[in-house]
Amino acid sequence: MHETLPLILAGPILRKCHKQQVTIWLALSSQPTSICLTLRTRKTGEVLFDGQLNKQQLKSICVGKHAHITLIDLSLDDALPVNETIEYQITFNGGNKTQTLANLTPSLCYPEHDLPNFVIKETLDNIIHGSCRKPHAHCDDALPQIDSVIGKSLKGDGDRPDIIMMSGDQIYADDVAGPMLQAIHQVIKLLGLTPEKWDGANALSSEALFDHEFCYYQREKLLPTCKDSENLLNLFFGGSSKPIFTTVSAHNHLITLAEVIAMYLLVWSDRLWEYVTFDKSLIADEFVEVFEKEQQIIEQFQSGMTAVQRALAHTPTYMIFDDHDITDDWNLSIGWEQAAYGHPFSKRIIGNTLLGYLLCQGWGNNPDVFDDIYEKNKAKFENTEQLDQDELIDTLLAFRDWDYTIDTSPAIIVIDTRTNRWRSENNLSAPSGLMDWEALSDLQQKLIHHDTVILVSPAPVFGVKLIETVQHIFSFFGQALMVDAENWMAHNGSANVILNIFRHPKTPKHFIILSGDVHYSFNYDITLRFRDGGPDITQVTASGFKNEFPDRLLNIFDRVDRFLYSRRSPLNLFTKRRRMSVQSQKPEGLSPRRLVNSSCFGVLTLEDKHFGSSKIVKANGEEVKFKHD
Repeated sequence: MHETLPLILAGPILRKCHKQQVTIWLALSSQPTSICLTLRTRKTGEVLFDGQLNKQQLKSICVGKHAHITLIDLSLDDALPVNETIEYQITFNGGNKTQTLANLTPSLCYPEHDLPNFVIKETLDNIIHGSCRKPHAHCDDALPQIDSVIGKSLKGDGDRPDIIMMSGDQIYADDVAGPMLQAIHQVIKLLGLTPEKWDGANALSSEALFDHEFCYYQREKLLPTCKDSENLLNLFFGGSSKPIFTTVSAHNHLITLAEVIAMYLLVWSDRLWEYVTFDKSLIADEFVEVFEKEQQIIEQFQSGMTAVQRALAHTPTYMIFDDHDITDDWNLSIGWEQAAYGHPFSKRIIGNTLLGYLLCQGWGNNPDVFDDIYEKNKAKFENTEQLDQDELIDTLLAFRDWDYTIDTSPAIIVIDTRTNRWRSENNLSAPSGLMDWEALSDLQQKLIHHDTVILVSPAPVFGVKLIETVQHIFSFFGQALMVDAENWMAHNGSANVILNIFRHPKTPKHFIILSGDVHYSFNYDITLRFRDGGPDITQVTASGFKNEFPDRLLNIFDRVDRFLYSRRSPLNLFTKRRRMSVQSQKPEGLSPRRLVNSSCFGVLTLEDKHFGSSKIVKANGEEVKFKHD
């Protein structure tokens, strides 16, 4: 270990927080003898909690010789004050030394503030949301702008965000730049992240992988296409030679759990970047030019990490996975699933990224549901010489409680559209529905008796009709993978049920749908045709934090969609949502366009718990407001 390796590798990130619970995620380089947490009001200095955390309040997983994923999960008998600034201090005791969060990470504090702080809002009025943050995308990162928003609000300029909702693709495990992968490997060595072995590949261990000639920019040659799956693959891919991992950017696909953990530490914190150096001499000559271009982008990306770390330390943040958190086209069809999970190497890769999601994202959303998994598997990670995670991976692949509800007003219901798929029984290559009958029935039960609900769906429920039509055509010819045909309307069963849920008389009268995924932003107002008193539905899509759609292509889709599917177009009668009127909101200053193509995050403003207004904030700070037509 480097002599100056910091105790805090990443975090703190505020996770699930309400008036009787505070959850904080950290990555530490060592396990202190004890950790104490102090909560106090900023205005009066009243101490709300001050004590050493016990085993129920402090949980940790060892992922390397010098790396521990740590979750503070404090339940309180006495409720914390709402709508009031609460400061927090974390004290680490060990090795005859006491260190505090404020001393270890002074950059976490805003000017004129000695400690990081947060505000618990039961009634929400300001929500930041977004998705899709690819470090080497050819656009700026919008996430640091959240830091600017919070800093201004602390000075009385603008509203402080109540929560941050990240709706998918927080990392791109399947699409990694060469310089980022090089940084990942340096972090693995620096922290002694636990190695592993596997079956079914040319490189049978993490050490062999890192030393392999195909380690950089050629990993697709190592990904599995085994003879045992040849007949299935021929049927699934129409006789092509595509590998199980379908992304076209799999040249540096993350494989080991250590790589996944290192990726999270690098995209959420500035602490480890100071130990990273880039060396193009380790890259094959044919990829040096690409490496140099990506290095410039990655260096720009990492320069914003201090702002990102500070923003996440000051705002309760919730997350849900989408495909790139695991791998492209994750569970897109039953054919994909049979091919991927039927091979030990591809199953391990998917399992590692899902395990990384659990430790770095899912755990903080709803800690209680993972208690049993934690208790049964914690000891497995104590062996830092070699990790044996096969049994745990089987558990996670069968786990069905990734979704959760945030008990705010209005309630936020975050759905899992990846693991409860409605699979086609007749066609291996047909896109699976995003949720099956049982999951949709459970969703409807959660919605009953609410007047207003915010539904977080990684993929838009109401997409751009032209793009959905193109995806439908490709799916008809067995090429769903080619166009990422993962929309709600791609499967008749899930499409009909989700639309019927909106029409059901016992479900909420006011729906707000937050979504991302598509790499462009838009707003829709949806009403029922031929019926008075139906629900008011507003869908707000903001994507991505750091990703964009090809602009020329999106402009064509935008123009043609407005022409073919205008309000009075008879083509609307042939869509699955023909019983609903879907009207675009106008982005100010961009008329006649309806789709905004820019790295950004969304800001949803509520008025009396109902939809008030929406805008996006671009990476350069420019705002685009949406207004009703």
